Amino acid sequence: MAELRVPVSPADHMRGGADGRVVLVEYGDYECPYCRLAHIQVLRLGKHFGDDLTYVFRHFPLTEIHPHAGLAAETAEFAGAQNRFWDMHDAIYAYQDQLSLLFLSGAARALGLSERNLEIALEANTYAPKVAQDFRGGVRSGVNGTPTFFINGRRHNAPFDYEHLADGVRSALSMP
Repeated sequence: MAELRVPVSPADHMRGGADGRVVLVEYGDYECPYCRLAHIQVLRLGKHFGDDLTYVFRHFPLTEIHPHAGLAAETAEFAGAQNRFWDMHDAIYAYQDQLSLLFLSGAARALGLSERNLEIALEANTYAPKVAQDFRGGVRSGVNGTPTFFINGRRHNAPFDYEHLADGVRSALSMP
């Protein structure tokens, strides 16, 4: 069974219980329609499992087929540097069908972030190294498509619908 090769660290974006008994890591692409569907399921999982679940999102933009995925990931990192990662993450998935530089700029403005600073960061590729680091970690862990999930370090090879993910989390909770 494939395992997560890059351990979860404070540099990761985490949501849910800070010390959850189960850590769900997703490698995702903001322009991938399946990742948007998975996003909805992950939100449901968070509500259901509460503090028992720690969710980690890592970037895996498939830019050859999703031309806006890299910019969206860098924009999320820009927002994250100002403690607004999850707000931007949710906004990107909510309006995934409108992804463009214009949308990302407007989303930054709606979150009270500087559009000009975002533009400067994107031009300078300020957050591209973090996105690339996530991507490389995914490749090392055997990720070859999105979304890819790991539950407590082990690859979740079942479908990513709510029931299968919830079963994986429940199974991990029952392990000593």
